[in-house]
Amino acid sequence: MTNGSALLAALIAASANVIGAALVTQREWSRAALDAMIAFSAGFLVSVAFVEMMPEALVEGGARAAWIILIGYLAVHLTQHTLVPHFHFGEETHHLSHSVAISALIGLVLHMFVDGVAIASGFAAGSAVGTLVVAAIVLHKIPEGSTISSLCLAAGFERRSALGAAALLGLATVLGAVVTDLIAPLARYGLALSAGVTLYVAASNLVPEFQAKHGWSLPLSFFGGCVLFAITRAALGG
Repeated sequence: MTNGSALLAALIAASANVIGAALVTQREWSRAALDAMIAFSAGFLVSVAFVEMMPEALVEGGARAAWIILIGYLAVHLTQHTLVPHFHFGEETHHLSHSVAISALIGLVLHMFVDGVAIASGFAAGSAVGTLVVAAIVLHKIPEGSTISSLCLAAGFERRSALGAAALLGLATVLGAVVTDLIAPLARYGLALSAGVTLYVAASNLVPEFQAKHGWSLPLSFFGGCVLFAITRAALGG
């Protein structure tokens, strides 16, 4: 049965998708602010993946977990950058076809499902690990909500549909948390799979969004995310 804390955390994380969508559909969001949020999220996510998720997954799953981590990494690349060639975080300003937006939604639904698996697996490994995983997921769910809603708007869908797409992403996260304990391979290797997904989101999705831009604000935001992770981990007794 799903841990009550994990289910509550999944619901909170799911709401972040809708919040991100509302930021795009209800108001014009500052590009500089979105870039800073993406950079900060990337720093926190990279830290969680390397310091918490990977070591814990390798302890639990041994050498096989390393392959699962790789599979998780490759799965996101397949769904977001091979099957869906046009994909990036943040607000979409170019006109797209309906099929591109729907393909991106499918890829993100799979990713959000694994987010739910990560939450359940994190709390199964311990409350401190679970809390850090949730914090990392919430941070990147806001730009993901913004991404899918702006893709839908750019493809000609109504604002209601854009918000509905973000809500679907949140539902996938809750579903992932619920079924993890019911499927033995997910319960055993869910954290390893999630570690690969988290690393891809941070290093291959988020970092390229800001690393070519000039100025000190974005690098400082990135390292700030790493520092906040270290402080949070210490406060949780890590």
